[in-house]
Formats: sequence, structure tokens, C-alpha cells
Amino acid sequence: MDFDNALFLGALPILARAMLLNLQLAAAIIVLAVLAATVLTLVRAAKWAPVSAPLDLLISLVRGTPLLIQIFICYYALPAIGLNLSPIAAGILAISANSMIFLSEAMRGGLGSIEPGQVEAATALGLPASAIWLRVVLPQLFNRILPVLTAELTIVVKATALLSMITVVEVLRTAQQMSAATYRPFEHLLAAALVFLLANLAIGAAGRVLEARLAAGRA
Repeated sequence: MDFDNALFLGALPILARAMLLNLQLAAAIIVLAVLAATVLTLVRAAKWAPVSAPLDLLISLVRGTPLLIQIFICYYALPAIGLNLSPIAAGILAISANSMIFLSEAMRGGLGSIEPGQVEAATALGLPASAIWLRVVLPQLFNRILPVLTAELTIVVKATALLSMITVVEVLRTAQQMSAATYRPFEHLLAAALVFLLANLAIGAAGRVLEARLAAGRA
């Protein structure tokens, strides 16, 4: 079977428009994941015994199970306990929870690289713990994990393709629909892959620019 260039090129603008949903989902997911990971990191740093064991169990479950199963649980299993979520809401919940765990691990590592003397100096100046975290620790922490955040965002963008399995009409679902209508899956799936690749290349480039600007600001 010959490759149909016209079909491939014609699919690109349609899939590029569909990518807008993937990017919107990824933006919402990464914001929620960063906020939740920050809270989780603070809780773990406090080393509260009553929550340590449940958190360790949650982290093990998320890290040790496939993301697709987590998405299915949020969409198909949660209604059994009365929590009915739309496909988009279930997808955001599952992927953001998954991303939260990995970002929290990165934040824990970043905390270890911050000089303890800075916290000690801020404490000696009489700053409350909340101010120390907000003004001293977290700004440095986010600067240090920026490459991880950029990489995680590209992972999240790719993960949004899994939401096609719960009927979210994003890039992959759109490509599947076009393939079913034309019986030409190769051109459409290749076009979908190219759209994802270009989106993630753009995210990576933007992350490197931001890293360079922050580094220049610190110099």
C-alpha cells in the first residue's frame, strides 16, 4: 500500500486543532500536580508519623501501577462509591495524581540541595515557618527542579493520549476516527505522532529558554 501524502498533510491541521485540547488538559494537570506535590512535600518534610505510612502506601501504589489502570479506576470504578466523573475530569484526576507523586520525589531531592544555613539564618531573623518556606525554600526549590518540571510536562502531554481510551476526543482519538473513516491508519497515526513530537519539542525549547533566563538572573 502506497503512502498517501495528501491524506497525511490534510490530517495535520485537523490534528493540530485537536492538540489544543491535549495542551489545555496538560496545563490543568501540571498546575494541579505542582500544587499537590508542593503540599505533599511539605507534609513529608514535617515527618508526621500518623500520615507517613499512608503516604508511603499511596506513593508505592501510584509508582507501581500503570497509568492507564489509574485512569480506568477514576472513570469506571469511582462511580461505585458515588463519585461520577466526566471523562475529562477523571483523566485530569488520574494523571495529576500520578504526576504529583513523581514531582514530589523530585522536590524531596531538591530540598536536600538547599543550604541548611539559609533556613537557620531566616529562623534567627525571626521569620515564621510559613515565610521561610514561601520566601526562602520554595523559590529556590522550583528553580532547581525546573528541568524536571519541563520534562514532566512533556510526559503529561503524551499521557493525555491515554484519555482516548475513555472517549476523550483529543489527538489520538481524532486520528482513530479519521482512520476508521478512510481505512488508512498509517497516515493518520503518523500525523498524530508528528503533532505530539512538535508540541513537545516546543515545550522543551521554551523550558530551556526559561532556564537560561533564570540562570542569567542569578548571575
